[in-house]
Amino acid sequence: MSAATYAPDARTAPDARITPRAHLRHTGALIRRNLLWIRQDPESMFDAILFPIVFTLLFVYVFGGSIGQSLGGGQQAYVQYVIPGLMAMMGMNMAQGVGTGFNQDFNSGVMDRFRSLPIGRGSVLFAKIAVELLRMLFATAVLLVVAVLVGFDITDWAGLLASVGLSAVFGSALMWVFLTLGVIMKNAQSVQAMGFLVLMPLQFGSSIFAPTDSMPGWLRAFTDYNPLSSLADTARGLMVGGPVAHDLWVTLGWSAVLTAVMAPIAVHKFRTKS
Repeated sequence: MSAATYAPDARTAPDARITPRAHLRHTGALIRRNLLWIRQDPESMFDAILFPIVFTLLFVYVFGGSIGQSLGGGQQAYVQYVIPGLMAMMGMNMAQGVGTGFNQDFNSGVMDRFRSLPIGRGSVLFAKIAVELLRMLFATAVLLVVAVLVGFDITDWAGLLASVGLSAVFGSALMWVFLTLGVIMKNAQSVQAMGFLVLMPLQFGSSIFAPTDSMPGWLRAFTDYNPLSSLADTARGLMVGGPVAHDLWVTLGWSAVLTAVMAPIAVHKFRTKS
């Protein structure tokens, strides 16, 4: 019997046979590959550029006057309120994009090529997340530029950097969820539809865009357990002042749980997908 009979299937070979150093080398090479792809297709950055601009202008100039009055300061008060919330959204929206792109790579045959190579399966996923985090940071920078132009006052630079870091942590945790969806869903449209159904209630059933005081009791109960509310309130406290301890630990807790549960599932589904 030939030696090939005993060769493990490249799709199911355990990553334990690859050293941590090799994992890092593979991840770095794949990050470079993904960045080169973005360079060749700059249109893939349109969402990272346009999303923060459109959402900032839309919410500030359409809802800023009315909601700002309830905050006691008009449109300027609303700018200080909503910008930290929009920062909290950056990771979530980038997370949805990583699932869509991952699914497209599967359907185009790119992932079949990767799984036929002697590289760590987790390296492919970590590289995807790393590049999406870079896109998220770029989108956050665009958001802050627009925010300053519409009157946002940055009073605490350390708090700003901490908010960006926290958003990146939570966003990377969400990316594991959407990477899993990208593997198990049949097409990118299905990933987008599922993302819309999941993210839309989380976005608008939170304190991102407006205070929750005037919401009905059942909706306020939902917002109390919504991790996006905790993330937005933490960013708001860090950037413009206010309590942060409770919401910070809630956000970190959600991030840890999502990563611990979904990362192994995503790697397993990727390794065994036929």
